[in-house]
Amino acid sequence: MTAPPTDAPLAGAIACVDLETTGGNALHDRVIEAGIVLLASGRVVEEYSTLVNPGVRIPWVIQQFTGISDGMVAEAPPFAEVCDELLARLEGRLFVAHNARFDYGFLRSEFRRLNRSYRASVLCTVRLSRALTPELRGHNLDAVMERYGIHCAARHRALGDAQVLAEFLRIARDRWPADELAAIVDRLLQAPRLPPQLDAGLVEDLPEGPGVYLLHGEGDALLYVGKAKNIQARVLGHFAADRRSRRELELSRLVRRVDWIETAGEFGALLLESRLVKERRPLLNRRLRASPGLWTIRLGDDTGGPCATIEESDPAMDPGDGYGAFRNRADAERALAGIVRDQELCAKRLGLESGTGSCIGFQLGRCRGACAGREAAAVHALRVRMALARLKRRDWPFAGRIGIRERDWRGIEEIHVFDRWCHLGTAQGAVELADLERRPAEFNQDIYRILLRALERPTASLQLVELDRR
Repeated sequence: MTAPPTDAPLAGAIACVDLETTGGNALHDRVIEAGIVLLASGRVVEEYSTLVNPGVRIPWVIQQFTGISDGMVAEAPPFAEVCDELLARLEGRLFVAHNARFDYGFLRSEFRRLNRSYRASVLCTVRLSRALTPELRGHNLDAVMERYGIHCAARHRALGDAQVLAEFLRIARDRWPADELAAIVDRLLQAPRLPPQLDAGLVEDLPEGPGVYLLHGEGDALLYVGKAKNIQARVLGHFAADRRSRRELELSRLVRRVDWIETAGEFGALLLESRLVKERRPLLNRRLRASPGLWTIRLGDDTGGPCATIEESDPAMDPGDGYGAFRNRADAERALAGIVRDQELCAKRLGLESGTGSCIGFQLGRCRGACAGREAAAVHALRVRMALARLKRRDWPFAGRIGIRERDWRGIEEIHVFDRWCHLGTAQGAVELADLERRPAEFNQDIYRILLRALERPTASLQLVELDRR
């Protein structure tokens, strides 16, 4: 086969890289295997792989996922001993990996621990696959292999997966016109622009998975906390040139540092965002901040039917006759007014209007006439309770605690534990799960809504586990 011209797309010096690690957090977890396939002029010129002793135990779920055990790495060299070998093969080459920010971020973290620097142009083959076939669904490595008939003798091992990437690049060069492929690759390699006060290397460090990000300003003041399915895309979106909202412009001007916490999925990110906003009260967050008190709608029976009042409530207590939990009185009033209007209820019967005669709604044709003898008081009272029923907190439908198990594409698993709509915490193992039994439960309206939505709209990524069966 004739080699492509050296200026053809994907024909230069390339390193196809895959890593296996002890977990999904590049700041804390460690590399246990590295595989590299070097390409030049479209051809494989070298293959390299090594096990790495991480200095810590490999979690059981990772051992099952990769087939790499503690015994296999016991005699392997630590990362410090293979650092020079890796740098010699990577420097000066385009870094290619599937979900490249994961592998690239892990390598840079390992190098930083040794006070070594490494930076490269990075091409993600997940993004390349999406760009080449945007009409198709599924772009993980298994989907790419099936789509193009690529065989892998050692799936989930570093060198085997790196070999798959090299073959995918060859297929891309063969099947797509050179000018079209070059345009796609050039677009994928363009570096996003950041505010000038942020380190340009941040783009390479931000993970492309789900989690929570924290934007800090001068004096390390916390400006904003947000959740994301893709942390990198969401953070960079705040600073995109086409963003002109007042908040985005303010963030771009004030931000000085970005932190993040990765989660196994979006559900965990929602829970963590809610907790962090309430605990740390970022300056530019509004929606999820804790309120000094919550407000509810209550009904009291009298001779004319139920009268509605809006009262401050303790969300930790039994909701009793309360309907809804609102951050302030105005929100409760708007909700009640909307229900009265939509359901053609009588504002006078509910005690929302004073005076004699029929209510204003009846005069405008928006009330069925409970105030004018056109609708029986008992019928109106029943309609009121039915209309408000959707605001009432649901009864806890389980015998005790439940866990919502969430697992990411790397096999990292989190179990989010709840009891009576209260989030007890998130565990990543049996020891952490047992510790959650001793944590106090506190009701939170936002957590209630997040969990209720997950239970009402189950997805394949979340698994319900009853922890306290009768």
